[in-house]
Amino acid sequence: MPLRSDVIQGPYFSDILDQPRALRATWTSLRDTPDLERIADQCHPRRFERIVLTGMGSSYHGLHPLAIEIARYGWTPVMLETSELIHSYPHLLTPSTLVVAVSQSGKSVETVRLLEMNAGKATVIGVTNQADSPLGQRANFSVLTAAGEEFTVSCKTYVAAQMALSMLAAGLCKLDLAARLRELESSAQAVDSYLRDWTAHVDEFMGLLREVRDLFLVGRGSSLAAVGTGALITKESALFHAEGMSSAAFRHGPFEMLKPGVCVALFAGDANTKTLNAGLLSDIRLASARVLWFSADAESAACRVPQTADLLRPIVEILPVQMITLALAALANHEAGKFARATKVTIVE
Repeated sequence: MPLRSDVIQGPYFSDILDQPRALRATWTSLRDTPDLERIADQCHPRRFERIVLTGMGSSYHGLHPLAIEIARYGWTPVMLETSELIHSYPHLLTPSTLVVAVSQSGKSVETVRLLEMNAGKATVIGVTNQADSPLGQRANFSVLTAAGEEFTVSCKTYVAAQMALSMLAAGLCKLDLAARLRELESSAQAVDSYLRDWTAHVDEFMGLLREVRDLFLVGRGSSLAAVGTGALITKESALFHAEGMSSAAFRHGPFEMLKPGVCVALFAGDANTKTLNAGLLSDIRLASARVLWFSADAESAACRVPQTADLLRPIVEILPVQMITLALAALANHEAGKFARATKVTIVE
């Protein structure tokens, strides 16, 4: 089946290709963000009993790398969807709690309700793409991504948020902010190097996924950001059911589903757990299911994540999943990322 441009090239596709520019804009914005220095000076584990990391959708899933890094430096992170925080855990909103609230729009219904409920109790760090949003205006500290307007499914605001959260981690852990910024500068080039061959990647995934009926995305550690976000955007943009979970959770039951027609997209992840994931890769192959191995040394060019430092991996790991969404939409003969029922900003909980 030839690749049809009319079912690929819509606003979502344009946002995907705009990611290198968005990352450069975010990098410049972060370089000039005074609140990062203020966070480094005023926010430390001795002052706060806990740090609550909250968001919805990709804003929530993208918090995994931040949680892992700050836990190494004495913080006690609690990850909660914002809806769960305001309805089931409001008692956590106290002066001894630091909240990191991530919302691309800064005005989703859950974010606004959180700000109303908090009313000066907990200290809030807002990470958002909109400086004039309720989150951007009412947070105690603001970290802006400045990725530009995004039209449908989260893509460029997601990678921009990963960059911003990495800088926030450096501030919270009292690391050298200038050094962290230098490390992040090459991310736009890495993303551009992969997207340059987007046509070949989408064509390859169309062939790999043609007979697939069920898609699992699995990984460990910081890769859980791409796992959760990848499953979400696959449902949103390609209207194809996908499930994201940890590699260990996949062995606890869903492994029984392995058969022809099932595809597992497996993230190699960092050196700490890559061997475990490689073992799962072998076991899936033995079960006669299809498996995609997302790593810098993958045989498949479409699955080959750009070779970067571990710090940049949460930014680049999502790229093959974005190509999968385009491929699945093309196979289903509809425009990727075109909303029929959803809206960019959720205003009803």
